[in-house]
Amino acid sequence: MILTLQILLVLTSLALMALILLHRGKGGGLSTMFGGSMQSSLSGSSVVEKNLDRLTLFVAAIWVISIIGVGLLLKVGA
Repeated sequence: MILTLQILLVLTSLALMALILLHRGKGGGLSTMFGGSMQSSLSGSSVVEKNLDRLTLFVAAIWVISIIGVGLLLKVGA
């Protein structure tokens, strides 16, 4: 069980880093590098940003739950 939660923790950590880097910041970030040419056609659309926010929060919630699970299992010694 601990191994499964640790693998889930590593996968969600990597996914969380990627999702955070995809967010648009003041300078544009990596999201403009991958979709810079599409920026002009999607300039008025914030649906992509909302979905990216939701996905980031979902992955962050799984990350927090897996940290708590690993911590509890290590404390119990199972």
